[in-house]
Amino acid sequence: MNGTHTRDGGAPAGDAASGGYRVWAVAGLPEVRRGDDLAKLIAAAEPGLADGDVLLVTSKIVSKAEGRTVEASDREAAIDAETVRVVARRGPLRIVENRQGLVMAAAGVDASNTPSGTVLLLPEDPDASARAIREGLRDALGVTVGVLVTDTFGRPWRTGLTDVAIGAAGVRVLDDLRGGTDAYGNPLSATVVATADELAAAGDLVKGKAAGLPVAVVRGLPALVAAGDEHGEGARAMVRDSRDDMFRLGTSEAVRQAVTQRRTVRAFTDEPVDPGAVRRAVAAAVTAPAPHHTTPWRFVLLESRESRIRLLDAMRDAWIADLRRDGKSEESVAKRIRRGDVLRNAPCLVVPCLVMEGSHTYGDARRDGAEREMFVVATGAGVQNFLVALAGERLGSAWVSSTMFCRDVVREVLDLPTSWDPMGAVAVGHPAGDPRPRPERDASAFIAVR
Repeated sequence: MNGTHTRDGGAPAGDAASGGYRVWAVAGLPEVRRGDDLAKLIAAAEPGLADGDVLLVTSKIVSKAEGRTVEASDREAAIDAETVRVVARRGPLRIVENRQGLVMAAAGVDASNTPSGTVLLLPEDPDASARAIREGLRDALGVTVGVLVTDTFGRPWRTGLTDVAIGAAGVRVLDDLRGGTDAYGNPLSATVVATADELAAAGDLVKGKAAGLPVAVVRGLPALVAAGDEHGEGARAMVRDSRDDMFRLGTSEAVRQAVTQRRTVRAFTDEPVDPGAVRRAVAAAVTAPAPHHTTPWRFVLLESRESRIRLLDAMRDAWIADLRRDGKSEESVAKRIRRGDVLRNAPCLVVPCLVMEGSHTYGDARRDGAEREMFVVATGAGVQNFLVALAGERLGSAWVSSTMFCRDVVREVLDLPTSWDPMGAVAVGHPAGDPRPRPERDASAFIAVR
């Protein structure tokens, strides 16, 4: 045993009666390759394993032994392939449910500690992997141990990473204390201890992330280890059932926050805007309701400075001509033109457009007017979805109505079909500072009840 990697649990090593335990890392393991027998490698490196020990095995070496190293020039594509459900997303970071039922960052796909151009996927069945190691150690050393396959997780509402159990064999993964009482006689009605995760975290203290020590042993807690051939329910039992998952909707709370905190931003930094974030916002926009099952939204993305300046210069000239026809003074004209600087200074500009494809024609002005209004409302709903989604991507935005006053100019400069009606423009970028506090609005002032 490698004493330099030993931690004591507060009592004499191995003294289970007093609640003491000992944890150490296993030294001397070689680089694991596809097809290696992990049980034999561990038995050779730690022949002193005893009944009741718990072995903590980092998932990376399990994945390597099981051939879960795959060629992947695009890690994102590998994450997509392992993802069952996206729970939350912010920029390139995704929290997803993967094929093993685990909710974690990037589906557990790892590009570290693996050759360039490859990624490591999690073991296909971590519980089965743990059972195979446990059985192999019984054959090699004649001992009955518990085995946990561990991986590193982040936690919501907590900063920092820790190891948790993703596979288990022969270990009591949950300690259900419900129905008992505490030291004061109070009934325990909701206490289920994640024993396997606590063991995994203890092992992580001695394994380290870069020390090349992927296996640890916990000794002194034999009550947690099943005797004989009983493997137990496995770590899969720790995955919360969807019926009990209060946060299954993932970013729904974040979306509500984005709605309430969406603000008009008029000053942006020079930081480029991720084109993927804008496209994801468009994907949210086109889920808005629309009449007659139509899709009345089109979004023109001006991602180059040249395209933005060409449009804004032409719009400025048309706007100046309109203001002069209105008899505005040159000072007033200049002041109003400066209001359009929010569009000129943004690193990305988006022009939402209305199309009336699928609309009905009734032949009378009243109904035809109402028909267009329905499409305008639907387009506005799409623009609102777009703005809220941008806020969810941590991007600032400002909707400006200016393109609606010179639609012909916009269509000509952007080479748009005559059936596309520009419905303003949205400046998009990273906010240069915090927005000013928004005056409180009492919702009751906007409600009429009949």
